[in-house]
Amino acid sequence: MHNKNNNKTQTFIQGLRPFSSSIPKTLKKHLRKGGYNYSNIVDNWTKIVSKKISDSCYPHNIKMGKEMKNGILVLNVIHGKEMEVEYNKKEIIDKINSFFGYNCIDQVKLKIVQEKIELNKTVFPKLKDFSRIEEKMNKINNSELKSSLNNFLKAFNDRNK
Repeated sequence: MHNKNNNKTQTFIQGLRPFSSSIPKTLKKHLRKGGYNYSNIVDNWTKIVSKKISDSCYPHNIKMGKEMKNGILVLNVIHGKEMEVEYNKKEIIDKINSFFGYNCIDQVKLKIVQEKIELNKTVFPKLKDFSRIEEKMNKINNSELKSSLNNFLKAFNDRNK
């Protein structure tokens, strides 16, 4: 194999490349910054800390140090629950570090918010007027599709009572 000195590419034997070369650059950036740790903490927040603490606060951000150690966890704390979370900082750090198996988090900072953000609370309006829908459904020739749509509308309205 010939490798030029001014060329910054690496040569590999028979097309074999390290796994890190196949990961997109943007994903590498997030993995280096501790995105994996953050997503693990968010996904397992209620399992890591107690229900009482998880009702009072939730993770907002992680600022990781070098070599993925000595990170700073920023928590959004509901207004009025600051003291409760402040007293449990050491417990939160210990539980997160024991979850990962190494000293991942060194500090916890609190950020006060007014309310806990509820993400998946979408309520659809009830369909009381079926006349327009029935007109459109009468134009459909496929009987299986008509019955499926009727069942869907009934289930939709039963769910949103």
